[in-house]
Amino acid sequence: MASIHKEFIVEARPDQVWDALRDFGALHTRLVPGFVLDTKLDGDARIVTFANGTVARELLVDCDDARRRLVYAVASERLKQHSASIQVFADGDSGCRVTWIADVLPNDIAPYISSQMDLGVSAMRNKFERETA
Repeated sequence: MASIHKEFIVEARPDQVWDALRDFGALHTRLVPGFVLDTKLDGDARIVTFANGTVARELLVDCDDARRRLVYAVASERLKQHSASIQVFADGDSGCRVTWIADVLPNDIAPYISSQMDLGVSAMRNKFERETA
C-alpha cells in the first residue's frame, strides 16, 4: 500500500484552519476553493466535485476536535483502498502546521493522488493567506 505524506505550514491561526477543515460539507468554499468546485453532503459522506472533473464520495470516519484531526475514506471502482487523515498543529505565534496522510491501493495510483494532494495544499495555502493578508 502506498502512503503519501504532505506536511506544510499555513500562515493562519490553527483554530481558523481547523474550523474550515472540520466543516465537512464546505470544502469548495471554506478550505480549497478552485481545487474543489462543489461539495454535497449525503449522510456521513460528501460528494466532492474536483476542478479536473473527478467526482469522489468521501466517507467521514472521525472528526476529533481535541486533536484537530479529521479522517475520511474514499470508495470507488479505481481505488481498492483510500483512507486519509488531516491534522492541524500550532506552529509559532500566528501559523499552523498541517499534516495530511493518505494510504492508497493500488500502488500505481499514488502519483496521481499525490499530485492532487499538492493542488489541494496550494489551494489551502492560498485561501488562508488571502484571508490573513
